Amino acid sequence: MADLRIFSYLPNPRVWEATIAGRFAGVEIEIKGAPAKELKSWLWDYNAAPVASYEWHAYSPLARTGRAGLAGERLFKTEAFMDAHPFGNVPAAFAPSGKIGIFESNSIMRAVARLSKTNFPLYGHDAYETSRIDSFLDVSLNFGRDAQIYLLALSDGTLDAAIHTRAQEAFAFYASGLEQALSPARQVLVGNNISLADICFATELALFMNEHARGRQLEDKGLSKILHRGVRDEYPRMISHFDRLLTHEHFAADLGPYVDKLSAAAA
Repeated sequence: MADLRIFSYLPNPRVWEATIAGRFAGVEIEIKGAPAKELKSWLWDYNAAPVASYEWHAYSPLARTGRAGLAGERLFKTEAFMDAHPFGNVPAAFAPSGKIGIFESNSIMRAVARLSKTNFPLYGHDAYETSRIDSFLDVSLNFGRDAQIYLLALSDGTLDAAIHTRAQEAFAFYASGLEQALSPARQVLVGNNISLADICFATELALFMNEHARGRQLEDKGLSKILHRGVRDEYPRMISHFDRLLTHEHFAADLGPYVDKLSAAAA
């Protein structure tokens, strides 16, 4: 039996926070899910599974209205799912019993580190390093919130100049801090080893690269790409760190094909 089961839309870099951490920590993780548009025909539960259209009427008492990326969709969520995940969102992680839910991707990743079966210091060597890692995770969460609003607006056609400006400012703040943290020539964000801070950074930047697939929408609105060609010159340490992490086997397994596809879109 897996140490942790995660249900989510796929592909999802925020799920890969946990799977990357799991490779370092020797923690077995089971992933269940489908592309976001298909999740409206799934029963959301520890034993999540697709529901045939002729069965939808039987599950109608469980129907709830989706939010965020699935806003307005009718979604079938069991009471057990809502007990475990009171906010009703994915990614949704479960303990092996199926009764304890862990929500928010950074918290799921922390759970993996706490379940570690190896001596790799993913979550730092002491309380101070652990707290510094938490600091990076909190800053990443703030950036991720603005990034999600921006990417969803790009996807559904509601992007305007105000949303673009806010995302641009959020990225500049995030990237500048990371650039400083990696100065003058640090190889990782905290301590001397890859940590949860590096994993979170890599997945957030990979997710933000979805902007590359929406270049036409930006052009139509007279807006410029935030991840423009000059970003590497503006934040060389941050981008070099991202490139380094992508070559690591524990990152490459998930992020490699995803980043390659989005990089091709940029080209």
